[in-house]
Order: sequence, then structure tokens, then C-alpha cells
Amino acid sequence: MSRILVVDDERNIRRVLQALLEASGHEVDAAGDGDEARAMLRRSEAGYDVVLTDLRMPGCDGMQLLRWVRAAQPDTPTVILTAHGTVDIAVEAMREGAFDFITKPFEDAELSSIIQKALAQREANRERAYRPGSDSDNVGTDSLGAPSPNEEAILSQIIGNSPQIKELFTLLRKVAPSPTTILLLGESGTGKELFASAAHQLSDRAEGPFVAVNCTAIPEGLFESELFGHEKGAFTGAVISRPGRCELADGGTLFLDEIGELPLAMQVKLLRALQEREVQRVGGMRPIPIDIRLVAATNADLAKMVREGTFREDLYYRLNVVPIALPPLRKRPSDIPELLRFFIDRFSKRLNRSVSSIDPDAEIAMVRYPWPGNIRQLENVIERMILLSEGERLQLSDLPPEIHSSALKENAPDREAEADTLKDEPLPQGNLKDIVKLKAKQVERAIILEALEQEQWNVTHAAKRLGISRKGLQLKMKDYELRGRAGTERREER
Repeated sequence: MSRILVVDDERNIRRVLQALLEASGHEVDAAGDGDEARAMLRRSEAGYDVVLTDLRMPGCDGMQLLRWVRAAQPDTPTVILTAHGTVDIAVEAMREGAFDFITKPFEDAELSSIIQKALAQREANRERAYRPGSDSDNVGTDSLGAPSPNEEAILSQIIGNSPQIKELFTLLRKVAPSPTTILLLGESGTGKELFASAAHQLSDRAEGPFVAVNCTAIPEGLFESELFGHEKGAFTGAVISRPGRCELADGGTLFLDEIGELPLAMQVKLLRALQEREVQRVGGMRPIPIDIRLVAATNADLAKMVREGTFREDLYYRLNVVPIALPPLRKRPSDIPELLRFFIDRFSKRLNRSVSSIDPDAEIAMVRYPWPGNIRQLENVIERMILLSEGERLQLSDLPPEIHSSALKENAPDREAEADTLKDEPLPQGNLKDIVKLKAKQVERAIILEALEQEQWNVTHAAKRLGISRKGLQLKMKDYELRGRAGTERREER
């Protein structure tokens, strides 16, 4: 269930917004002004998925709250509520990083649509990963790309020292300063928006806006309005004129994420806008010149889509000027330990926990795991582990079942090797009783180890399988030094 924070100094509007959003299945909290909202954002361990705030409020107003959220919790989209007379200010708020704005009075359907898009953007924002202590964790949808002091500071935002990442840095240094279109290729969660932001900050447009558009979050019928804007009365619900993302990116960089989701009809219009360097709002009568640098990204095979007729060949060649392929996390496992340290540091501070490190066995298991969801999945796993952990060090038992199971499969040859060693070990010399006792212990240890692995190191289930008490199994695990390898006690108690 998504969590939304509604901020408005008018009590009745807070109640209406809360009722509408709760009826749509969201969990909603409300604040009467920006100061109260900031306090609630600081206190919330789980955080909020969207902040919906009025623009004009006494004390800390919506614009000040927006700037605070962008600095303190940059992956949380902020939607601005505004009256007709302050639309120009709302547009300026979008240039400063607001996700979108909605005017009062509003339609229920319009509110629902904007919130759903903001939630989709919240999920997309989690793809980003930054180094600990970086002040650059502020790049999101429609955000200003503030210039960094130097090239190294910009590139240091990207975590990794693997050969693949260093090669990407070299390529980025070459192409970023030019106005050339960049096409980022890679699986979901590999950090495409992070590289797009770095390209923007390394260009001569760094002082202009960086406007990100998640194409998967836009309904097919709204693409033209979202990208090119619309005039008042252009269609039902268009109660005001609204600039599109292309206009908002004027003088800066437009980042189109998952461009493979763009409908064919919209592909034609985008190609024309790029070639003519102008857009025309829906319902508008005059072209509006734009000066943008385009960075696109996709996890799809665009060349295959061209062959299948689902993506225009001319647009593909217009985009594919400088293709940059981002490697999945499984192809650069040497970067995982550094990512782990960063996310442990980030979520320990954010969730007010004392976790400061990870057990070596757990770290090895995470390095070996293939991470189909890439950095985004790793980030989510660490957040969950820290939230549920009871100590200062993450243990093997804190890992989610799928990662723990994968680690056990990786270690299966070790168990087989141990059994082979036991079988081939030369008979020790000494008293027969002592030899039998020693061999019995070796066999018992191997049986216990096999039972634990078959039950994924669940002590209770393994004890039942062996027909002994849980306490008895724990004592034997301690005797045979299996306790540290299992580390399961806290996991079962949860």
C-alpha cells in the first residue's frame, strides 16, 4: 500500500483529499503546514511515496517544502496544489523539481491520474544509486541539474570501480560535452537515469533543467499532452494551459526513460519535434521553439522492434547516435561490496538503525547472487534487511529466502566435497572405541549439515526432520561449529 502525505492549511481540503486518496486504496497522513510536514517526514521510518502540498501556506510554504524534500528525500515525488492565479509559480516549481501540479478545483480523475504517475516515478527513482556522503542525490523527474565542481565529483556519484564502469566513465567523458543524442541500453535497475544525469552535468547545459520522463508511467492517450503540453480547452479536463516536458527542458536535457514504450503515432511526432526543434501544444496554433539535448534509455531491443514494425526505423537511427550499454550487476560483481556499504550507511541513517556492517558469509552470498533486478533490487533488499535486523551486523539469516537458497546451491559442492573427504579419509589409529566415536561424530555432523541445507537452515524444521528437539539440535550445531554458518535463530523468531 502506498503512503501519501497531504499538506494544506485548509482543514476541509485536507479532509477531502484524504478521503479521495484513501478511497483509492492509499494510506494517507495530513499536515497543516510545511513545518509540520517536515517533522512528519523526518519521523517516518518507512517514508512517504508521494507528497501532495498546497503552494500558498503561512510559514513554510509549498515551494520551501519542495526544496526541503528535494534535498532531504530526493526520490520522493512532490505534487503541487495551486489556484488558477498561481499557475506560473507552479510551472516554476516544476522547473525546481516538482513532479507535477494540479489546480483547484480539481477533478477526481485528474488527481488520481497524477498520483498514479507520481507513484510510478517513485518506483523508477529507486533505480538511482549514489556514493555515501554525496550531495548529488537530488536528481529526479523534472529536476534542475546543478553543476558539480568538477568532472571527478560528478563521476564519483556512480558507485563502482570495476573495469566495466571505468570504461563507461571514459566514454561518458568523451560524449557528454557534445550536443549529440545518447541512447542508454540496459536492464531495468542498472542506473540508466544516473548515467543520464551525469551526462547532463558534464555538458555545457549543466545549469539548465534536467527533465526526466518515464514513458511507462504515461497512459497512451496522454503522451502528446505530457511531452508537448496543451492549451486551455484542448480536451475535456484541460481547464488551464500547461507546458509539456519538452518546453520545461528548454536549455537543458530531456531524458526519455523506456522510450521503447512510446506509441508508434507518438514516435512520428517526437521525430518531427527533434528534427524541427519545435513543438506544438495540443490545441495550439503556433509552434514553440525548443533547445534540448536528448538522452533516451530502454531495456528493450529496439533493433528487434524495428524489424517487427513496433518501432520506427528513422527514429531509431535518430536516437542511436551514441549507444552506451550499461552492464547488469551480475556482470560486475566486484562492485557489490561497495554498493552494500553504501546502502547500509544510507538506510541505517534513514531508518535510525545501528547497523554498520555485514557478515562476510552474507556478503559472499550477495556477491554470488545474480540480482535479476540489479541495483534497485539490491537497494530494496538492504532496506528490508536493516529494517528487520536486530543487531549491528547483517547476518546470513537476514537474507531473503531466494538469496539464501541461491547461496546454499552455490555451496552445495562444498557439502559434497566434505562428504567425499569423510568417505576417503584414512582410518585413524588408536583405540577401537575412540575410532568408532570419532567416526560417529563425523557422520552425525554430515547428517545434521545435510538436514539443515535441505530445510534451508531452518532449525525448527531440521530438528523435526531429524526427530530431535530444537534445543538439542542447537546444542549439536554449537558442538559441530555449525551455528555460525546457519545464523538462523533470529530469522525463525520473526
